[in-house]
Amino acid sequence: MFTIPEQFSSATKANFEAQIAMITALTNKAFESVEKVVDLNMNAAKASLEESTVAAKQLLSAKDPQEFFSLTTAQTKPTAEKALAYGRHLASIASAAQAEFTKTAETQIAETNRKVLSLIEEVTKNAPAGSENVVAMIKTAIGNASAGYEQLTKTTKQAVETLESNINTAASKFSEATSKASGAAKK
Repeated sequence: MFTIPEQFSSATKANFEAQIAMITALTNKAFESVEKVVDLNMNAAKASLEESTVAAKQLLSAKDPQEFFSLTTAQTKPTAEKALAYGRHLASIASAAQAEFTKTAETQIAETNRKVLSLIEEVTKNAPAGSENVVAMIKTAIGNASAGYEQLTKTTKQAVETLESNINTAASKFSEATSKASGAAKK
């Protein structure tokens, strides 16, 4: 049978190793997300440069002001749609990263809570008589911390869902406005 200091030492070491593993996993996910954002930005910049060159050539070849404004109007809708697609893709990357972070953190915290409760159960078996109130207080504190974390997780998920909803709503409104403006400019 282990002594209490050995149990705490072993538990502390295991917890430290688990935290290092979690930090490594989160860092890898963060780098993956940054890599996706950089790739998205590079592709968007390249496409934008190519499209700007083509658009500039078209505008410079316009024979009269009416053709110039017609070409400008025709380019507005595709440009707005590409900006919306970029925003959606960026939001998708951020949402996926947040989901991975939450999943990793939830798993780690659940495992840590399980180990702490197991350690407390083991230690309390050998606890002196009269320490039941202290043990109950510790268990209550751990339960309250877990409940607080669960509430924080729920609130974060709701905030991300609201953000995604707002982005989609803004995108559809912007798309409608662009279509109306494009239609009005053609008249």
